[in-house]
Amino acid sequence: MANKFDAIIIGTGQSGPSLAQRMTQQGLKTAIIERNLFGGTCVNVGCIPTKALVASARAVHMARRGADFGVVIDGAINVDMKQVKARKDGIVRQSNEGVTNWLKNMDNLTVYEGHGRLESANTVSVNGELLEADKIVLNVGGRALVPEMPGVHDIPYLTNSNIMDVDFLPEHLVVIGGSYIGLEFAQMYRRFGSKVTVMQRGARLVAREDEDVSEGIKEIIEDSGIEVKLNAECMAFEKRGNQVAVTSNCPDGPEDTVGSHVLLAVGRIPNTGDLGLEAAGVESDKRGFITVDDELRTNVPGIWAMGDANGRGAFTHTSYNDYEILAANMFDNDPRRVSDRITTYGLFIDPPLGRVGMTEREVRESGRKALIGKMMMTRVGRAKERSETQGFMKVLVDAETKKILGASILGIGGDEIIHSLLDIMYADAPYTVIQRAMHIHPTVSELIPTMLGDLRPME
Repeated sequence: MANKFDAIIIGTGQSGPSLAQRMTQQGLKTAIIERNLFGGTCVNVGCIPTKALVASARAVHMARRGADFGVVIDGAINVDMKQVKARKDGIVRQSNEGVTNWLKNMDNLTVYEGHGRLESANTVSVNGELLEADKIVLNVGGRALVPEMPGVHDIPYLTNSNIMDVDFLPEHLVVIGGSYIGLEFAQMYRRFGSKVTVMQRGARLVAREDEDVSEGIKEIIEDSGIEVKLNAECMAFEKRGNQVAVTSNCPDGPEDTVGSHVLLAVGRIPNTGDLGLEAAGVESDKRGFITVDDELRTNVPGIWAMGDANGRGAFTHTSYNDYEILAANMFDNDPRRVSDRITTYGLFIDPPLGRVGMTEREVRESGRKALIGKMMMTRVGRAKERSETQGFMKVLVDAETKKILGASILGIGGDEIIHSLLDIMYADAPYTVIQRAMHIHPTVSELIPTMLGDLRPME
């Protein structure tokens, strides 16, 4: 006999706990299921731990640069990787325990620790028990893709998850994949002291970005002392003693890259393979992402999907926005839609990339008349004061409506500064609003009006 609830949530990632709180506050008897770590990817093996490690790596970097600022440090600068990991673990533990205690002490919520699986359109099994509810929300997240490359299962490889257990300095880290996750770890470990090689199958790093952004990122990465190998096709792996060899066909012919450790950072896949979607009749695409509409409803009435597993976003902020959309439609008679949100994200190398809206390539392909503005960070006073002048700012504007179409800020503070443009876009206001605003000097943001005052037609 099934244990009956009003609502069941499978997964405690970013959007799950907040929805559980909202449901219980609305008087719904709710169950939430977690099979592994409370808080999901972001809290345990994603944003929080990686940014903690990035902070430690930046501290090392700035210590080594002390002389550039007139700060003399006598003696060697050493990195205690066990202490680096301990700091990261402490930050993660605080977040994980916070989510765990929040859920386990929430009124009207029953927490199950085990693997939740759909048995029908309104039932879920967990630990041999059957749960029933008219509302089921799937929030199962994703995990690192392990590509079917020759020899990959014959070597001890790292992913963004198990690299969190590393408390030593890899002698030579070979990163497979030149995109967001791979580049953050590459720069981080180079700053800690590892030799690092990035191998990218395509012709550019972070290929979804414009060519000038990709090139700017490559310059930053190479200036960090990282070797970048592009067009590394047909990669294969083999153990060579205590080392790992990666063989690839590059433009100049077959080439071996031998390192001490390999990090696979070639994408992520949803945790839907053992969710029982077929038993409930829930549709998914060929990659396993759950198909949802603009309100996050699946094809089965009473079942919704939030977060990474629905293929409508791959970030913590899109997951939380999924919760906001679902709750607004479910409880507030507020018709919010996924299509209302503007694409925005960051790449947290140093200096970082902040991105919003359309790329230059997308604007050109749309055929609309557009204006473009670009400013090198070498012109920005704040960047010069801090001796961090790598990168540039770029903005794209509709020539007829004067609305901002998109922007890229690659440089100091880019991940924060991008929000000033994002907010103007959400306000549906013309670029002249921010162009005429008086900003504080000396900041990076103060140069955005200057850039917008120098727009030119995009050729």
